[in-house]
Amino acid sequence: MSIIPWRNKKGATELAEREFEPTLQRFRFELDRMFDQFFSEPPGTWPEAFPGLRGWRPSLDLSETDKQVIVRAEMPGGEPEDIGITISGNLLTISGEKREDREERGQSVYRAERRFGSFRRSVALPDSVDTDSISAEYDRGLLTVHLAKSEKAVARRIPVSLKKK
Repeated sequence: MSIIPWRNKKGATELAEREFEPTLQRFRFELDRMFDQFFSEPPGTWPEAFPGLRGWRPSLDLSETDKQVIVRAEMPGGEPEDIGITISGNLLTISGEKREDREERGQSVYRAERRFGSFRRSVALPDSVDTDSISAEYDRGLLTVHLAKSEKAVARRIPVSLKKK
């Protein structure tokens, strides 16, 4: 029986793997994010899982109190007249346009990370929301939508009495 010596295969292959590792990690992270978003949002918003197709979109916060559901959308630089809010069934849709106002004289832009353009965001609402009672306000880049809960959904305290013998 002959023993074949093990050779360390470091060299060109290891250098190639190191070179591609950050790219593959970024790709995996982006793929995971797309799948998470694809399966966590309502079916009408699936194209939003692909950032290249969607352009800019506002970040949303969804919260709930005893009497209402509150949706907050971060839309800096927007104007109230550029915002549309619709409700269909239990799907709230916020849409609009963020305009770019840029005037450059004698400057070269090497990188621009601010996004502009039309957007559409949809949120599935709980069944407890009364879609007839909705209000919205815009203040300093924050859109707040208040949706009242239906009377049946509002929690109420039931008093407990001592049973008489």
